Amino acid sequence: MKQSGFFDVEERLARLSGLGDQLEAFSRTVDFEAFRPDLDKALAYSDGSKGGRPPFDPVLMFKILVIQTLNNLSDERTEYLINDRLSFMRFLGLGLSDRVPDAKTVWLFRERLTQAGAIDGLFNRFDATLRNAGYLPMSGQILDATLVAAPKQRNTNAEKADLRAGRIPEDWQDKPAKLSHKDRHARWTLKFTKAKRQDDGTMPSSDLAIPFFGYKSHVSIDRKYRFIRKWKTTHAAASDGARLRERLLDKTNTASSVWADTAYRSKANEDFMEKQGFVSKVHRKKPHLKPMPRHIQKSNAGKSVIRSRVEHVFADQKSQTGLFVRTVGISRATMRIGLANIVYNMRRLLFLERLNASA
Repeated sequence: MKQSGFFDVEERLARLSGLGDQLEAFSRTVDFEAFRPDLDKALAYSDGSKGGRPPFDPVLMFKILVIQTLNNLSDERTEYLINDRLSFMRFLGLGLSDRVPDAKTVWLFRERLTQAGAIDGLFNRFDATLRNAGYLPMSGQILDATLVAAPKQRNTNAEKADLRAGRIPEDWQDKPAKLSHKDRHARWTLKFTKAKRQDDGTMPSSDLAIPFFGYKSHVSIDRKYRFIRKWKTTHAAASDGARLRERLLDKTNTASSVWADTAYRSKANEDFMEKQGFVSKVHRKKPHLKPMPRHIQKSNAGKSVIRSRVEHVFADQKSQTGLFVRTVGISRATMRIGLANIVYNMRRLLFLERLNASA
C-alpha cells in the first residue's frame, strides 16, 4: 500500500465535491461567521490571561452541532465521524494533523449554550440573515405542532403524580445520580392515527390511540418560502391551541392570514387574532352530533391545501435529520429542537438558492 500524500487527499475531496457534498454547499451558502457575536456573548470565555489550553473556536464548535443535528448523532459518534470523514473535516476547516474536539468537549459546549439560553439568539440571527437575503415572511403564516420522542421513563404512579404537581419525588431527592437521569419535564400523551383497513376488508370503528412520551415542537412558518419563523417547545401533553397566544404568531409577515387545524380553533384564539390584526383561516370543527355543513366542508378543504405545507417541514426534520431528543429536561430539549429548526432553515435556504440558480 502506497503512502498517501497531499494531492491524494485533494483528489478525494474533489471527488466528494463531484458527488454532491451537502456540507460543502452549506459552507458556500451559509455565513457561519454571522453567529460569532451570539456565541461569544453566550460562552463568555476568559481572555486566556490565566493560562491553560485555549478553547476551540466557537464557530467551529457550532458547526459541529450542525453536523450532529444533520445526521442525528450522539456526541461519541460525532467525535468518531469527524476523525473518520474527510467531508466533515473540510467543513470544519480541520486538517489530518489538527486536534479534534472529543465527545466531552462537544457536550460541554452545547451545555454552556443551553444554560445561557443562547438558542433563541442563534435562531433569530439566522432569521435576520434570511431576511437580509430577501427572504421576507410573506403571504401569511401556517401554525402546527409535532411530537418529538424522548427516552421513556419508568416511574411509579406516585412519582408520576409528584411530577405532574411540579414536585420532585421524595425517593429521588437524596439520590442525585438518579435525579440527573430522570426527565421531570417530558410527559406521556396519546398519539392518534387513522385506523387501517383490516385483511378481511373491514374498517375498525375507531382510530388508533398510541401512547407517546416526550416533547412537542410548535412552529409557525411563512406561506411564501416555508421557513420556520417562530417556534416553541413544550412537553408532549401541552395543548396546541393555547400556544397560539404565546408569541407564536409572526407580526412581521407581509400578510395577516393565519392557517391552522381545528386544534387552534377556539373563541379565545379567534378574539386574540382579531385584536392583533390577524385574519383567521383556521379550520372549523364539526358540530357536535351533527353532520358537517357542505359549505364548511368546502372551506376546510380549500384551507387544507395551504395548511398541509407545514407537514412537509416536520416530515423533513424527522425523515432527513431523524429529530429525536436524547437529553434530559426541557432546557436541553429546547436546545435540540431549536438546532433542528435552524438546520431545517439552512437546508431550505440551500434548496431555494439552487432553485433560483437553475431558473
